[in-house]
Amino acid sequence: MALLRYIGQRILYAIPALWLIVTMVFMLAHMVPGDPVAQMLGEGARVEDLQQLRHALGLDLPLLTQYGRYMGGVLHGNLGESFRFQQPVLKVVASHYPATLELAIVALLICAAIAIPAGVLAAHRRGERTDHAVGVLTLFGLSIPNFALGPILILVFSVILGWLPVSGRGGILHLVLPAFTLGAALAAILTRMVRTSVIEELSADYIRTARAKGLTESAVLFRHAFRNALIPILTILGLQFGTLLAGTIVTESIFAWPGIGRLAVQAIGARDYPLLQGCILLIAVSYVIVNLLTDFVYAAVDPRVRLE
Repeated sequence: MALLRYIGQRILYAIPALWLIVTMVFMLAHMVPGDPVAQMLGEGARVEDLQQLRHALGLDLPLLTQYGRYMGGVLHGNLGESFRFQQPVLKVVASHYPATLELAIVALLICAAIAIPAGVLAAHRRGERTDHAVGVLTLFGLSIPNFALGPILILVFSVILGWLPVSGRGGILHLVLPAFTLGAALAAILTRMVRTSVIEELSADYIRTARAKGLTESAVLFRHAFRNALIPILTILGLQFGTLLAGTIVTESIFAWPGIGRLAVQAIGARDYPLLQGCILLIAVSYVIVNLLTDFVYAAVDPRVRLE
């Protein structure tokens, strides 16, 4: 019962956040400069044609009326019709979302595969050369942004060495460069978090007791210290996955990855309000859902969380 009550509370807390997200998405989309009607018909369009299309799309209505229509549509699962594709927004974003989700999941796996062993090793070798080397690498990862790392990787591994494809979505090889670009900086953040959490656990009394019982160092590190350091690590992983979904805008543009991020950039260029709103809304809702799932994992891993 305590777990179900905890889950219900978290879902209730998410409802105001979702409403605020929907409202901000609508307002931000209408703050984008430019006229979508003029963009669709071209510079030489007649004034009558512009007014007729603007009326057909409902863009001549007061902003509050447009907001009411948009909210009603969202509640019924209708995000409108894309100006550019002439298709329902939900259909367009649904066709691009799997590519973004695939990229974010692989990037998170790469991030965890690098950060968790490196962080545990740095904590185990605290103050030694290994710890300093990991610190330098994490600083390097934090210092290079995605828009700089991506072109560098393309230049080295695609242009010079010819090992990996430059852009597009195909097989596993197409995932390597964009996923590593997306996950590198987050791996540096997670490495530091893992190191700090494990160091705190290694100084606890139960670790000394475990060593006194004759347990191997690997058992002490992973079965005891790392397991009890999972809560802050899960926090970072959950937040990072949401960050990965939002961060795909830059990475997908660099590698021409056909996901939600690149679609949002195209929607901005075309002044496609409904499509832009749909892209941002989907990313934001995904972020909220990931945070909810992270809270549920907390409750499953540590019963103290739901009791509090």
